[in-house]
Amino acid sequence: MNNHVIHSARLVSDHEVTADGWIVWNGDTITATGVGEEWRVHTTTDTTVVDAAGRYVTPGFIDLHCHGGNSATFDDGAAAIHTGLSAHRSHGTTRSVVSLVSGQHDRLVQSLATIAELAATDPLVLGSHLEGPFLSHDFKGAHSPEALRTPTTREITELLAAADGTLRQVTLAPELDGALDAIAQFTRAGVTVAIGHTAATYDESLAAFDAGAKLLTHAFNAMNGIHHRAPGPIAAAASRESVILEVINDGVHVHPEVIRMLWAWAPGRIALITDAMAAACAGDGDYSLGGLAVTVDDGVARLSEGGAIAGSTLTMDAAVRRAVTDVGLSLPQAVAAAASVPARALGRSGDLGSLAAGFAADAVLLDNDLRVQAVWAAGRELPWPEHPDA
Repeated sequence: MNNHVIHSARLVSDHEVTADGWIVWNGDTITATGVGEEWRVHTTTDTTVVDAAGRYVTPGFIDLHCHGGNSATFDDGAAAIHTGLSAHRSHGTTRSVVSLVSGQHDRLVQSLATIAELAATDPLVLGSHLEGPFLSHDFKGAHSPEALRTPTTREITELLAAADGTLRQVTLAPELDGALDAIAQFTRAGVTVAIGHTAATYDESLAAFDAGAKLLTHAFNAMNGIHHRAPGPIAAAASRESVILEVINDGVHVHPEVIRMLWAWAPGRIALITDAMAAACAGDGDYSLGGLAVTVDDGVARLSEGGAIAGSTLTMDAAVRRAVTDVGLSLPQAVAAAASVPARALGRSGDLGSLAAGFAADAVLLDNDLRVQAVWAAGRELPWPEHPDA
C-alpha cells in the first residue's frame, strides 16, 4: 500500500481553511484527517511523510473542459492526450475530462473509443467531452463550420456506443432541430449535457435545462450576452439552481468584474475550466485546433483567419490564483470552483473534490503565492514533465 502523511498544512477543503492540519492516505484513498500532532500515530516505517510547513494543501483540481497542452491536441490520439495531460497535471489538475472539438462522425467515434481505453487504465482520465458537433453556426467559435450539424438518434447512439460509458459531457445548442430529444437521449445514458455555442433565447435555454441539461459551457463565450429585454442563456442558467456555469478565468475570456457579478448571482455554482488548447505550457506560435489554424500571441489563442478566440493557454492553478487576486474570491471559494463544483457537475461529489476521509487521495501543495509545489493523484506523487513553465 502507498502510505502517505502530509502534516503542518493549511488544509483548504469543504469551504474552510484548517490550520495545522494533516491528511493520511493508504493506496488511493484518504483514510484520516485532523489537526496537531496526531498524524504521528498513523505512521509506520514505510510511511512517506511530507512536512507542509504551513503551506496550503487543497484537493486536486478537476478540469471539465480541456483540449490540449504541451504542444499536443487531444483530438490526435492517445500519445497526444498523454503529453497534454502531463503538463496540466503538474499544475494541479489531478482529474481531467478530455475535450474534443467538432469533427466528422467517424473521427469522433475513433477518438471516443481511444479515450474510453485510456479511462479504463488511468483513473485520472475521467472520460470524454464532446464540444460539438451539434453547435450553432452563428456561434461556432473555433469549430470548423463544415463539421457542424443537427443531432440524430442514430449518430448519438453510435457515439455513446464508442464511448462505452465514458462520455461524461456533451455541449450542444438547444435551438437546433432535434436538440431537446438529444438532451433526453444523452441524459438517459448518464451524460452531463451542457448548452453552449448557441444562439438560444432565454426561453429556449430554460427548455433545455428543464429537459435535463445541467451545465453552461464557458459562460459569456460563444453565446448571446445578457440584455435587459433578452436575458439569454446566461440568465437562464443562473436562474436554475441545478445548473453549473463554466468560466474561463484567464483575464481574456471574461472580465474579472463580470465573474464577480456571476459569482454573486450563482454562488457555489461556478466551475473553473481551462478550455486549454495545445499552446498551454508550450508558448506562443502557430498551432492547429480542429483543422483550423490558430496563432498564439502573448498567451492569447485566436484563429489565424478571422481572429476569434480559440480556446486558452490557461492552467487550473492560474485560474485559482486569478479567482483570488483578480476576482476577489476567498481561497476556499476558488478551490471549490476548481474541485468540488466540477466533481458535482459530473456526479462525483461523493469521492472527488474534498480532503475528507473516504475521498480520493488527490492533493495539491501550494505556497503562499498559490504556486504549485507538489501534486498527488490517486495516492501517488505526479512527476514534473519537461515543459517551459514547469
